[in-house]
Amino acid sequence: MNNIQDLNIKDEVLPIFDYSLNMFAKAKILEILHTPLNSVEDILYRQNILRAFAKNNNVLKKYSYTVLNLNEVHFFLNDTVLVDLRESKIKYRFFTPRREKSILSGKLNQLIIFFHRLQTFYFTRLSLEPFPEPFKDKIKEIVSFLSQFQLEKYEHLIREHRLKDAHIIALTHILVDQKEKKRIAVFWENLFLFEAYLSINQGILNNNFVFPSFSEDGIKISELFHPLLDNPIKNDFETSSNVIVLNGPNMSGKSTFLKAIGLCLYLGHLGLGIPASRGQLPFVTNFSIEINRRDDILNGYSHFMTEIVNLKKVVEHACNGDRCFAIFDELFSGTNLEDALEICRTTIQGLSKFKNSYFFISTHIQELENTSNDSISTYYIDCELLNERPTFTYKLKKGWSNIKVGRILFEKEGLNKLLN
Repeated sequence: MNNIQDLNIKDEVLPIFDYSLNMFAKAKILEILHTPLNSVEDILYRQNILRAFAKNNNVLKKYSYTVLNLNEVHFFLNDTVLVDLRESKIKYRFFTPRREKSILSGKLNQLIIFFHRLQTFYFTRLSLEPFPEPFKDKIKEIVSFLSQFQLEKYEHLIREHRLKDAHIIALTHILVDQKEKKRIAVFWENLFLFEAYLSINQGILNNNFVFPSFSEDGIKISELFHPLLDNPIKNDFETSSNVIVLNGPNMSGKSTFLKAIGLCLYLGHLGLGIPASRGQLPFVTNFSIEINRRDDILNGYSHFMTEIVNLKKVVEHACNGDRCFAIFDELFSGTNLEDALEICRTTIQGLSKFKNSYFFISTHIQELENTSNDSISTYYIDCELLNERPTFTYKLKKGWSNIKVGRILFEKEGLNKLLN
């Protein structure tokens, strides 16, 4: 079970990729965003699907329809009892009330117009060659389903004349047949998955995301940024160490960097583009991202106890052979400094033995400066002093920061003088 609630999938990540036209496709996008893939092969397969959408962007960039029509057609096909009128032609023609005929005719008009738009403007113009085979088959199923309805013929009749009883009887027969063969349900499933990928592709293109490669040679990311920031500072990050200790003063941007690296690794494992210009990632099987620390009110845990429980879960996964990616923001800041220093050292050294996992730990404990070795790297977010005031550059650098911003600001605000 992945611990990804601090990524705020619904409120922060979904809007990056949500260009959907209806609630069904939006639900599909959310499902994709909540489900990391199980292998590099699955990741590359989804990347290839999205690359194929990008190659068809000239056809799909104006993909649209009236959402009301979609909702009406969806309700008609899913929630209306469809009857094959061929078995009661005479009854329908001579004894069905005019109002009932008019309603059915109107529903079929909507269906034909909606399906005709999908077929004519989009699906028959797609280049299927770039799509990987299993997904290509889903598009072919959509095209095959639409072709059952002789859409050119019926759209012309609706536009130039109107549907007669014989046409309505023929169409209801097709619908009942398709429903009995469960092809209507398959059509909606394929269509909404298609639209979900179309929406995600639009988000990738609009944000200039790139698809990462996967390797066992550590993490290498160029121009990493957080996509929710206006004019974000971009950082390069490269490490073969599996424990990364991050320090720097308050307000320097540590949490933002951790959110960006966490989002980058997570999106990569969904098969989506990442917020960077280039990325090489390790494959992991379990995520635990703790950035916005909180009390667990329902279980009565303090910040410190919540951290202990979450750390234990991560370690248990690593001990069981899972390839973990975990972020701990200001680990053990909820206990006294002496305890925090001791157990942080134990944690950092202990985590370093899990060579197939990656752990990011931010801290304000200056005594942890000398913890680096081949498995442990230290980084800091730079802060410069200009006219004796801290200026935040938000640039990531290797090493350790010894700037004590709290003491500087305390003095600059005159508190030493006021209090003494």
